[in-house]
Amino acid sequence: MPTYPGISRDAFRHPLDQQAEAALRAFPGFDLVARKFVEFMYERPQLVSLMGNNVQVGPQQYATLYQMFRECVQALDVQPMPNLFVAQNPQVNAYSIGEENPCVVVNTGLLDLLSDDEIRAVMAHELGHIKCGHTTLTQMAIWAMNTATIVGELTFGIGNMVSTGLIYAFYEWRRMAELSCDRAALLATDDWQLVGNTMMRISGGSSRFAHELNFAAFEKQASDYQNLDEDGLSQVYKFLLYNGGGAGPMLSHPFPVDRLTYLKSWAHSDDYAQIKAGNYRRSDTQGTVDVEPSPAVSEIDRLRQELVDLQRELDRLRRA
Repeated sequence: MPTYPGISRDAFRHPLDQQAEAALRAFPGFDLVARKFVEFMYERPQLVSLMGNNVQVGPQQYATLYQMFRECVQALDVQPMPNLFVAQNPQVNAYSIGEENPCVVVNTGLLDLLSDDEIRAVMAHELGHIKCGHTTLTQMAIWAMNTATIVGELTFGIGNMVSTGLIYAFYEWRRMAELSCDRAALLATDDWQLVGNTMMRISGGSSRFAHELNFAAFEKQASDYQNLDEDGLSQVYKFLLYNGGGAGPMLSHPFPVDRLTYLKSWAHSDDYAQIKAGNYRRSDTQGTVDVEPSPAVSEIDRLRQELVDLQRELDRLRRA
């Protein structure tokens, strides 16, 4: 697996991701949502929930996944090393959360469907979200959207300042952020067809009929889809589908065939070739994460000890 010591997110971040984030931050009401998110939502409760409901991956727990994850962490030079959890969920999905204590969560449904190399591609994609600083914005977006949906006329002092336009801006940024993370998956694997095959499997893969999937056919499907845009009408339909104008909700991810097209183009670009050659923008923090297991005490371990101490104190109070 290739490694990129000291690589900065700006070395591979997609321009559409950067542009969409700039537009989002400039949108009226964004600053208010940011303040209220910090006021009402915290990172630690999510960490407690992950620890309480899922399996934390480590040297003695899912050791194979742990080593694969550490290799991806080293490849993208993500510091500090995030925590990895496995969730009992049949949905083929993975996600990343947290900024001070970043975590990646993979569902059992994903582990059961994908090969080891494809799982690596997904892990690298999620680490891309952490590397690019997407996690806080993503959680803000989900919180703002859920608040708008559940409460209707927004509370928590946000009122009508959070317009439908801001929600659209959140969704547009979330979709464009995925393009950067597809690039992160490519950097870690150096195999755009592997990443594309992973997209195909997540889109409509079946364990039973996996032997009948054909990536070349999926690649042609992506090409045929792009040709639909020649008359311009399909672009209108795509906009409507992305933004809830059809029968379904607004989409948080671009269509897989769109993602494949963007990824394939970058894989054959001089920009990617320069990064592979070691000519890339570096961050202030140099060095990489050691792939060998580290005995250092993590934030998770400290939190676990706090919970043990709290339970011990509660038991003492009951006895008293």
